[in-house]
Amino acid sequence: MTQDANSPAIRLEDVYVTLPSRAGDVEILRGLNLTIKQDEAVAIVGPSGSGKTTLLMVAAGLERATSGRVEISGQALEGLSEDALARLRAGAIGIVFQSFHLVPTMTALENVALPLEFLDAADPFAAAEKALADVDLSDRTDHFPAQLSGGEQQRVALARALSAGPKIILADEPTGNLDSKTGAHVMDMLFDLRARHGATLMLITHDEKLAARCGRVLHMNDGRFTKNVRRRAAATA
Repeated sequence: MTQDANSPAIRLEDVYVTLPSRAGDVEILRGLNLTIKQDEAVAIVGPSGSGKTTLLMVAAGLERATSGRVEISGQALEGLSEDALARLRAGAIGIVFQSFHLVPTMTALENVALPLEFLDAADPFAAAEKALADVDLSDRTDHFPAQLSGGEQQRVALARALSAGPKIILADEPTGNLDSKTGAHVMDMLFDLRARHGATLMLITHDEKLAARCGRVLHMNDGRFTKNVRRRAAATA
């Protein structure tokens, strides 16, 4: 997907997500409006159940909004087929989850090459090797996930997310399964790679200190934004 230089990286307009339950419909997102500029780093914080992960899933096209408009670099997601959404994600969006979501029967190299093969990249394994080198895992290319530590698995997941050079990174509690030292190392890599790629970052986190590294912090509660804090640009470094 070619990025429109005049469009925000992410735009949500009056987005609702409503899910049915035995007790009646439950509103997960309640009329969210959000604009994230290209090359901006934005953290979304809030208590569990506030709608943060649903927001990320909607922005990634992994969950459909009940109503409202979702755009990625000027491309409206409504009406796109699942195949079209998958191709958009593979080329334009890198996603890093709390759970690493690596394929257990594939080596680190094969896991990273997988989205590149989906995009019919000219040499997916060469690009995967470079992506693993960027996260200091050149010596783990032939290891399976079970042979890697949690921090190494998350670094493989980070390499996979960035292997196609996406201009948007969506990260959902990426250090949630890591100890503080390992988590800090992974986040240093994430922010460094974001800067090198010139990518937009939307970071879901409970960690206020981690959120403070972003240029803007949005607080969510009960499916709505409750506070918008802008920080000095140097905080993104």
